[in-house]
Amino acid sequence: MKFFVDTADIKEIQEASDLGVLDGVTTNPSLVAKTGRRFRDVLEDIVKIVNGPISAEVTAVDKDGILKEGRELAKVHKNIVVKVPLIEEGIKATKIFTAEGIKTNVTLCFSPTQALLAAKVGATYISPFVGRLDDVSHEGMALIRQIREIYDNYGFETQILAASIRHPLHVLDSALAGADVATCPLKVIKQLAKHPLTDSGLAQFLEDAKKTPK
Repeated sequence: MKFFVDTADIKEIQEASDLGVLDGVTTNPSLVAKTGRRFRDVLEDIVKIVNGPISAEVTAVDKDGILKEGRELAKVHKNIVVKVPLIEEGIKATKIFTAEGIKTNVTLCFSPTQALLAAKVGATYISPFVGRLDDVSHEGMALIRQIREIYDNYGFETQILAASIRHPLHVLDSALAGADVATCPLKVIKQLAKHPLTDSGLAQFLEDAKKTPK
């Protein structure tokens, strides 16, 4: 499974990169707004740190607007993946981006049939939002399993990017369900390394080491 960090904070991206497990970055307008910086400036800093897919979201909701914004974003760097909303206009634009060789991340997916449409037009990634489904009393992880089965049935190459990840169990369940990518806040990525028995075991080893004759 690939790990992407879901943030636009350069310090967090650098910290995630330093862990040695980071494969890419996802951003969205809300995350960029928190930085108080120009979107393009943020992207140009990210591509200096991460040599992997970097999802940058358009804000237009009509096909022509999505295409215009997406083409400009794709010019920033070869690793930019244009993030497109899963609406009819977004599906139309994704089909054209695919024909032009521009990578896409179709986002805000909440049903397997939406994911099927995205794969049909050649999306590079589909982003099902598991945490937001959990918030409204639906099993978000069931969506990952359904998409995996559909994609495997027909040999679709679109990668499943589990999004709206809230905690380590979401990562575990996504991996078991066959998601290709999990995009997580830095906090969740760091939690993956934590276990109380590791901490207590290490503390015991270090204490015993002090008793060893030098």
